Amino acid sequence: MGKQARQSKGSRGARGGADEEGQDYRGRPGAERGLRRRIPRRKVCRFCADKNLAIDYKNFRLLESFITDRGKIIPSRITGNCAPHQRRLATAIKRARVAALLPFTSQQV
Repeated sequence: MGKQARQSKGSRGARGGADEEGQDYRGRPGAERGLRRRIPRRKVCRFCADKNLAIDYKNFRLLESFITDRGKIIPSRITGNCAPHQRRLATAIKRARVAALLPFTSQQV
């Protein structure tokens, strides 16, 4: 029963792998469907680009752009910050939270 049950579903299994015309598109993702892969732009650290922009825990307007609405620190792969500036930014955000300039979590209504 094991071999007969497996063979009845077809050679591709239950999920399939071919489009409506029967052509296989598993080799190249999106090639047969007309989708193009977009090349992402390299993100630049705001603090390296603008040397006058300083990271300070008292500048909460700047720090607000690096936290989510839930209060989490946005990672550097999203913001594009370099590692040294991301570390300084995280320290400044934590200091601003202790000084009650930034919230620890989102505000519940």
